[in-house]
Amino acid sequence: MKYLITVIMGALAGFFARWYMLRRDYRQYPSYPQGWAIHLFLGFIGGLIGAVIVPSFLEQEFAAVSFLLLAASQFREVRNAERNTLAAVESTEMVSRGNAYIEGIARVFEARNYLAIWVSLAVAITSELLAQFSFPVRIIGGLLVACGSAFVLNRLMQGDYVGDIAQVRLADLSFEGPILVVDGVKMMNVGLAQARQVYEERGLAAVIAPNGPNTKATLANLGQMQAIAHDVSAMIGIYMDVGEQEFTPLVRREPSTGKLVFVMIPSAQDPEAFIAAIKRVPVLEGAVRKPLTSKPGRMMD
Repeated sequence: MKYLITVIMGALAGFFARWYMLRRDYRQYPSYPQGWAIHLFLGFIGGLIGAVIVPSFLEQEFAAVSFLLLAASQFREVRNAERNTLAAVESTEMVSRGNAYIEGIARVFEARNYLAIWVSLAVAITSELLAQFSFPVRIIGGLLVACGSAFVLNRLMQGDYVGDIAQVRLADLSFEGPILVVDGVKMMNVGLAQARQVYEERGLAAVIAPNGPNTKATLANLGQMQAIAHDVSAMIGIYMDVGEQEFTPLVRREPSTGKLVFVMIPSAQDPEAFIAAIKRVPVLEGAVRKPLTSKPGRMMD
């Protein structure tokens, strides 16, 4: 009972920190309520682990600390579970996410459980440091630390968006015979005259020009290119049905400049929304490349 307040405060802090980090947006993942129930429970477990570490140290129960750290390491199974879940439903997507995007999502969900542990640990430490003060002071101190640490850690975990690393602009699309051409880049062969007419009437295209050599290498990643096609389709919708391969959103790369050319037929023709959606696509952690950090890369620049 000596550390009951500390454990309760820490466990609740971890739970609410995980709740704060949950997002359900255009990706519709995690699902509600089942997906939320799973991740909130894991957040509570993580919070409980972080809260109990402090009393274990104070009581010099180092065997208990080792056990808790071993339990925390099991959160790596969260990544496997998320990866398997997303891979299982990949075939149901009109525009697939791709393996790189799936791995990135799974990694994020694993990391957020560790963040819940960090928030809980910070609150538990604060509670013990303020143990000589009154109960309201401990509550207020723990609340301030929980809000501050959850906000800072969540911000630190946020990566860049395509709009942060590249210039995005609209481009004209045209046909050279049956070949779809966007900004001088040949995209694909559209054999049916009816399909070509749909592209001319409803199609939108954009050029994504990297800001530098590092971002040029990042945008060259196939997983990043697939993520752009998937996320834009999810945000603004697509004009296609199952089996209509000629209307599948397509991303091509121009080798000489490293720019990406993206063409799709959205559900509604809104150029501003189209550009905004491209800029909002996250840069995949596994796609980031920094050739300028190496001597050969600087020599090539």
